[in-house]
Amino acid sequence: MFEKLRAFLPLPAQARRSAGTADGEAGVTARAPKRQHNIFEAAATYVAACADDDEDVMEEATGWVSPEALSFGVQELACRAVIALARERDESPETVARGLLGLPPAS
Repeated sequence: MFEKLRAFLPLPAQARRSAGTADGEAGVTARAPKRQHNIFEAAATYVAACADDDEDVMEEATGWVSPEALSFGVQELACRAVIALARERDESPETVARGLLGLPPAS
């Protein structure tokens, strides 16, 4: 049943180009869409590139998501990292965060 419908329905322009039919040229293929990155992947890549001082990768990661989304992802990564270190060290998250930044303990 669907084969009969397909015979009567025109292909979308992108499919025609990749198939080399109608208004597309033979042998022309549609470009594969860019892979979408989520905010956490962008944040992890960006922070790791900052740690490695790799400006090219940092710049690439900033283009994956909006600046607001990247900021949120970096903040979430920082929170999770501080919590993990605090648990590992059996210290409070505030003590760990201040220590990582070279700040004196809170009074």
